[in-house]
Amino acid sequence: MERDSHLAALNDLLQSAKTGRGRVVLVSGAVASGKTQLLESFTEQAMNEGVLLLDATASRAERDLPFGVLRKIFDHPSITDRLRTEVLHRMDDVAEEGPHARMQAMPYASWALMQLAAERTVVIAVDDVHCADDHSLQFLLYLARRVRQVRVLIVLTQTTRLRQEQLAFHAELLRQPHCSRVQVDMLTARGTADVLAGHLSPQAAARISTECHRITGGNPLLLRALLEDSRSSRDHGEPFQRPAPAELFSQAVRDCLHRGEPETLLVAQGVAVLGGAGSTALLSRVLDVHAEVAEQGLKDLDRCAVLTDGAFRDDSARDAVLAATPKAVLQALHLRAAQLLHKDGAPALEVARHLLAAQRDPDTVMVPVLQEAAEYALVDDDVEFALRCLELAHAACPDEEDRAVIKARLVSVVWRLSPAAAEGHLPQLTAGLRPGRLPARDVALSLSYLAWSGHLENAADTVRGLTGTPAGPAAPERSALEAGRRWLTMISPALRAVFPGSGADQAAAPPAAGLTGDAHGQAASAVAAALAGDHGEGAVAEAQRVLQRYRLSDNTLQPLAFALLALLYTGRADLAQAWCERLLGECQGRRTPAWHALLSAVRAEIALRQGDLPGAAHHANAAMSLMSRQSWGVGIALPLATLVQAETAMGRHEEATALLEQPVPEALFRTLPGLHYLRARGRCHLATGRYHAALEDFLTCGRLMGEWGVDAPELVPWRVDAAEAWLALGDPDQARALAERQPRRGDAGARRSRGTQLLVLARTVELKRRLHVLKEAVEILEQGDDRLQLAIGLGELGNGYRALGEFNRARLLVRKAWHVAKACGAEPLCQQLMPGDADGEVATAQVDATGEAEALTEAESRVALLAAHGHTNREIATKLYVTVSTVEQHLTRIYRKLKVKRRRDLPSKLAESSMAAGIA
Repeated sequence: MERDSHLAALNDLLQSAKTGRGRVVLVSGAVASGKTQLLESFTEQAMNEGVLLLDATASRAERDLPFGVLRKIFDHPSITDRLRTEVLHRMDDVAEEGPHARMQAMPYASWALMQLAAERTVVIAVDDVHCADDHSLQFLLYLARRVRQVRVLIVLTQTTRLRQEQLAFHAELLRQPHCSRVQVDMLTARGTADVLAGHLSPQAAARISTECHRITGGNPLLLRALLEDSRSSRDHGEPFQRPAPAELFSQAVRDCLHRGEPETLLVAQGVAVLGGAGSTALLSRVLDVHAEVAEQGLKDLDRCAVLTDGAFRDDSARDAVLAATPKAVLQALHLRAAQLLHKDGAPALEVARHLLAAQRDPDTVMVPVLQEAAEYALVDDDVEFALRCLELAHAACPDEEDRAVIKARLVSVVWRLSPAAAEGHLPQLTAGLRPGRLPARDVALSLSYLAWSGHLENAADTVRGLTGTPAGPAAPERSALEAGRRWLTMISPALRAVFPGSGADQAAAPPAAGLTGDAHGQAASAVAAALAGDHGEGAVAEAQRVLQRYRLSDNTLQPLAFALLALLYTGRADLAQAWCERLLGECQGRRTPAWHALLSAVRAEIALRQGDLPGAAHHANAAMSLMSRQSWGVGIALPLATLVQAETAMGRHEEATALLEQPVPEALFRTLPGLHYLRARGRCHLATGRYHAALEDFLTCGRLMGEWGVDAPELVPWRVDAAEAWLALGDPDQARALAERQPRRGDAGARRSRGTQLLVLARTVELKRRLHVLKEAVEILEQGDDRLQLAIGLGELGNGYRALGEFNRARLLVRKAWHVAKACGAEPLCQQLMPGDADGEVATAQVDATGEAEALTEAESRVALLAAHGHTNREIATKLYVTVSTVEQHLTRIYRKLKVKRRRDLPSKLAESSMAAGIA
């Protein structure tokens, strides 16, 4: 090992001293390089060989004590009390009598040591001689010049960093021909591996040696501490997998710093604060020291392997320095670093990190820096850092208008993580919306947050308060308020009553050019146009303008989501899906749960309107899992309504009912999404036999939509829904009268609503007319996106043909309807279309375990199962859309294949078979 060669060299010098050839050896090395350990190993071995050891350790604290080291040398049991007293007396005189007394003390002390060496070999060992007082250094030089021919070995250890006054001592000592030098360096990578091999298994040592050397740089003190920490942190009996710096390592780092010169610790603190990214010039300015002091400190830290290339080798070392630095010192250093970096034109993120670490309100000049840093942090998806920057900027900003802008941005960032958390900021945000200092670009956004949280009246009062001032708002403010008003009356059409001139026609009108906050204004206009009845194409164009013009951000999330809904209301689910998928793709890999949740809720509604029930449930569940119910606010209506309808259509009535038992905000029922929820609740009631409750929900939808001026079937087809409820209650006349009053439009949005209207009307008329109506309904639905309604139409058309005895046509239509329903995930509809065939394909199977009976065909299997369940031949023919004669022929073959003679023998034979596991 590397240390063994040094020990061997010292032993050789000792052997020379034993023969009367005195020697002096200077052991040099950086702080914590292992000098003391080498000295201890050597002196221990020397004592075992019978030499007289006189040792001392110099201390920086005793540097002003004359002959401090020499006093320790003579404080040894082998020195007689008389001799020690005399030497100490002469040393005490030095302080009183000056240089003359010193010249008398040193010869006497030297003579005393020579007398000891006459009896046996003397080893004088002084550790950390660079910390010794000047008198002791002069004595050691005096003695060194006189030991060449006596049995004395002087071993001194010193650091590589020497004070100015030590340079002369060092030079004079090395002039002596009998003086040798031993240089102790940090361990090499091989040396580190050798040390580890002495404590660990060869496999463990080989596995961690490279990482250990990187962390410690071969510093023996750090290496030992790291090894102990790693041993303590691993599970009992588990092999070493990786180094684990902990408390012992941190303490070892601090020990290295305190062993060095005082400025070494200060420089380490500066490097820890700057993170190793600063230049020497910046470091010296931050520490307020001369550049040479900073440079020397960096060299010392590099020599003792705490730093490498001016930076900490490992973050754990930097953390150890920061943890040991007084808080006030750290804060002052960070604040000074921020000021200097800003003055030097450093990036805003770098300056902001120091401002945050300072934990003090910065100068007002730093407010824009913090705002800029927050935006850069959001690009990197570091939301927490951005929030801290904005909070500090808000606290330090003296201007009320600027504070309102910062608060609005802060709320938007909080909102992307948790709208519920953002709600606590809303009162202060609202208070910032005052005439004269109104941040126009944030008005619509602030109002949208109030509406989302259910504070509809508060939002309306805010708008009225701003517009009702004597002077009135300025032009930009009026534009912003117009966008906010449009948004509020879109979310809650009931608020039109509190805003003069805010009818449905004005809401559907295009927003004014240059409208501030126009993402909200344009999205609101697109939704209003989609529901206006004769602006379908304009609504599509307006919605696409919003989607094309604005990128997904905190400010545009809600407008983009409602632009997608506007496309849905115009029957353009294809466009809505393409845009929604693109926006969801932008959310991937980013910490934006609110963005992802709202867009997933819209994606769920798109899937529902396309008849994709499993997809709708999946996206709705995903949306609701991304945010707490408190964070959803009135927006919970979107995913919850979609999920309830999907679960209901898939036959999961208990799950749908459980969802409806969850509480929702009262304000929800005064919003546009609340209509979705009312309809979903009514559909669940209808499916579970609560027809009167369903009818009440549907009629409530109609009443609200009429009052709000948004009576559009593309939003909620409440008349068709209520007609279904009347049919379930046995009143086809009421059903027909209500369904016929549904408004008709000529754009693409009419396909779905007109198709479902015809399906309901068909159930209220006689058979021949019913077929004509159903054909028209199917033709319309085939051109649309809703596959579930198409499946219903195909099934009912097939039933109509079956009633007329056209079994072949009926069978083809019903089978097609079944496949479409199966693709939609509508299991109850599948059962209704083909009872007993819920899993789709009936397996042809062997009847008995011996495999002797012939396999039934698919058609025979269906007939056999229905017959086994007690259905008559005519009932079987009706269910399977075949003639009675066909059923009889199938039964004849079934009896022969199953080797039975009558119908009542079928159940037992079928039970013994492996046939139709999904049918039985």
